[in-house]
Amino acid sequence: MATELSVSTDERLSVLNVTDRVAKALPADADGTATVFVPHTTAAVTVNEGESRLLGDIETGLSDLVADEGWAHDRIDDNADAHVRATLLGPSVTVPVSDGDLALGTWQSILFVECDGPRTRSLEVHVS
Repeated sequence: MATELSVSTDERLSVLNVTDRVAKALPADADGTATVFVPHTTAAVTVNEGESRLLGDIETGLSDLVADEGWAHDRIDDNADAHVRATLLGPSVTVPVSDGDLALGTWQSILFVECDGPRTRSLEVHVS
């Protein structure tokens, strides 16, 4: 079973907590795993704490870690930094599901990371 969600951002680099949206996409009787996948090369998904200040810290950390310019790929479309940031985090996470609920740890949330916004993206939730 797969569900496609739409995620919109207003900034070039944004971290959004999508846990509730992913949870609502799960069948009530689901048991197994949910894979959350972003089919884009300049966006990512990760699991971490969803506290608002930490989301900002993640944005700052990614900005500090990867320079905005000076990349060879920029000669094509000026977004190499977004590709590198997304590569560091990855395009998917897999989370256990029990009785239709995400089996995340107490402080864990599913975070969508936009690295080349603002944009509207697809986020796929596959349950198996």
